[in-house]
Formats: sequence, C-alpha cells, structure tokens
Amino acid sequence: MMPQSPQPRPGRTTDALAIIDRRLFSTPQAREILAEARAQEDIARKIRRLREAAGLSQRALAERVGTSASAICRLEDADYQGHSLSMLRRIAAVLGKRIEIRFLAA
Repeated sequence: MMPQSPQPRPGRTTDALAIIDRRLFSTPQAREILAEARAQEDIARKIRRLREAAGLSQRALAERVGTSASAICRLEDADYQGHSLSMLRRIAAVLGKRIEIRFLAA
C-alpha cells in the first residue's frame, strides 16, 4: 500500500506554480514586471495567430505592411518590447482587423 500524500491545510496549496507566483511575485514591482511580460507575450501570440490564420508568411505580411520580415519576426517574439500603435494598426488593417485599447482597473 502506497503512503498517502499529506493534505494541505486550509488556505494552503500544493500547486507549484501558485507557490512560485506567490513567493516570487509578491511585491508590486514584481507583479508589474510579470504583467508587462504577459502583455508582450499576448501581443506577440495574437499577431502570429492572426497572420497564420490569414495564411501569410512573415515575409508576405511584411510586404503588405511595408516593413521587413525581420520586423514581423521581432513583433512575434514574446520578449520584444517595442510595439508601436502605428505598426499594430498597419498589421490589423492588412489582416482585416481593428485595434481596441482598454484601460482596466489596476
């Protein structure tokens, strides 16, 4: 018979990611850095998903937007921090989309 894992006490978790999140991102600065990283990753993922759904290569999208394939590659990189609203609008227009910006409660 296998020993049973101890049950967590109420209010505690055994979820490793939740524990890491709680310990590493417990300060306002750390949470802000994490939120920014998530936003950058989200933008990159959306650009790539929309481009692929349109059946376009990075080079084809770049030609239609009027930029280089390497610029599109950078925009699709989750670590890229230089997204400009004008470039996002140009991409959206080529892909038949529009940009929506929302301000949410902090």
